Amino acid sequence: MSPLSIGVLAISMSIDAFVASVGKGTTEDSPGLAMTLRTGAIFGVIEAITPLLGWLAGVAASQYVAEVDHWIAFALLAGVGSHMTLQAWTRAEDEPRATSLWATVFTAIGTSIDAMAVGVSLALLQVNILVIAMAIGATTMLMSSVGLIVGRYVGGRFGRIAETLGGVALLTIGTMILLEHLSAAA
Repeated sequence: MSPLSIGVLAISMSIDAFVASVGKGTTEDSPGLAMTLRTGAIFGVIEAITPLLGWLAGVAASQYVAEVDHWIAFALLAGVGSHMTLQAWTRAEDEPRATSLWATVFTAIGTSIDAMAVGVSLALLQVNILVIAMAIGATTMLMSSVGLIVGRYVGGRFGRIAETLGGVALLTIGTMILLEHLSAAA
């Protein structure tokens, strides 16, 4: 994967954590530095671990799917991207938000499931998963920390748009992988 693709993927994987952090920020009067860094670290670490877990599962299965791996990568990324986009517009706007440490951990796990699915598809592409996982984790940490602060000031006004853009970016990456493979095979 090119550095640009890794960057787009890292941002795409971080959008839902950013949106969740914006939501958390709307419930806080004044999130301090400690809370901001803690929230970012929780989201970042979990978001970095899940693509590694998905990649390990994908490596175990890759020998069985080598001839259709580009289609699987496309399907997973397109599915996750489509799901992110659909979820952005179908969740309840007044959904209550919990603010405890465990609520943050569970939210981080929930927002990182898509990164696990992406990890499975990355195993089929022979990429350096450690670089990608670190990029995803660092980007998520930064975006979650910023999201907490942004949430305090702008609330949930732009969350759906950001989540939709993340979903569209994943769908685009999946399509690029498919087209790249099909053009190389021609």
